[in-house]
Amino acid sequence: MTGGASFSRGGALALVALGFALFLALIVLIASGASFGGGGNNGQAHAAGKGLNGYAGLVRLLEGADYSVTRSRSPAGLETEGLLVLTPPPATDPEELGELLKKRENIGPTLVILPKWSALRPPQELPREARSKFKPGWVILGDAYELEWPSKLPAPYRFTHKREVLGQDESAGWDGLNLSGELPTRTILHTDEDALHEPLVADAAGHWLAIRVLGEEGSAYYEDAHWTTFVAEPDLLNNYGLADEARAAAALALLRDAAYDGDITDITFDLTLNGFGASENLLTLAFRPPFLAATLCLLMALLIIGWRAFQRFGPPAAEAGPGIAFGKERLIANGAGLILRAQRFGLLGAPYATLAGRRLADRLGLAGHEPTAIDAALARRLPDEEPFSRRAARLQSAEKPADILEAARALDDLTYKL
Repeated sequence: MTGGASFSRGGALALVALGFALFLALIVLIASGASFGGGGNNGQAHAAGKGLNGYAGLVRLLEGADYSVTRSRSPAGLETEGLLVLTPPPATDPEELGELLKKRENIGPTLVILPKWSALRPPQELPREARSKFKPGWVILGDAYELEWPSKLPAPYRFTHKREVLGQDESAGWDGLNLSGELPTRTILHTDEDALHEPLVADAAGHWLAIRVLGEEGSAYYEDAHWTTFVAEPDLLNNYGLADEARAAAALALLRDAAYDGDITDITFDLTLNGFGASENLLTLAFRPPFLAATLCLLMALLIIGWRAFQRFGPPAAEAGPGIAFGKERLIANGAGLILRAQRFGLLGAPYATLAGRRLADRLGLAGHEPTAIDAALARRLPDEEPFSRRAARLQSAEKPADILEAARALDDLTYKL
């Protein structure tokens, strides 16, 4: 007894479609290098940081100003033709950064924001009520520090990074890009004056807080390279600095200036230098030109094959019932087994020849199945064929299994040809 199918065609199609969709989603997530461990809000100075020293506020500010902003975790983001914003950590290798800046000369403009603060998580000895007010990624700012690696950069990027602590009677004001205001602290980081650079923002004492690299006049960099901007005082751009309206306006002015006065609207914040890079893989390449076309063709072929698998190739081959009743089938199997055990193969020839004669007589429309009558009718229908009587005699005289099988096939051949 046979039962119905476990799943209907619609149910099977739904299972296959759901599995295929989940497989595609997994491929896309792997290819995009998505991170399941959070957004990178670890209290450090980068575009995903929401602490005082981070730049998540700058990202939101630019998005609100209708810029197309991307936080890139892929090395491919370093090759953007838009504005690339780098936030290198304190332990940056000057040779690697220098190579990256030289490569960017022929690709697009670059803005480099130097780090300033040593950031600390809230100490354990704080009262629980105070600790509960800290949100994820919030930090306590420690000391400000100057960096050594800027002085080891290749020319014309090289400069000296200095730290200045203002006295109570000194102003912490800044001026530049037709804007002015006050810095949030009296500890200021700046660069030395250099003929290969020009100041964009300076403090009240004339220290350069943000500079653009010009290069030597007449050099290839001076004539053809894309702009490179350094911000030595990150409090102009970080979340701490953006708490002030004037500094927020200065941040927008600095980014607009670095992006060729707003001609470029695509801004990429790199996170690979801060340890959030994702390596390239085959799946990433499969969803990128020129390999994207082949991937789409493969997906379309899979969809067509899946659709065709649910279409019937012909009429249903449903059986009306067993060809032989179960009792007769068992009787025949037992009889065949008895002949095999007794090795009496010679007993098969005569009955099979008689059975074949009856089939041929029915096909030829004869009343009886005498061999002579069958031979005569065959001579009219198939004049080139060996007579039935000769084939039947060969079957009746055969004793070996191979000879019996060959002679029986010769008889069956006549039936098929009719």
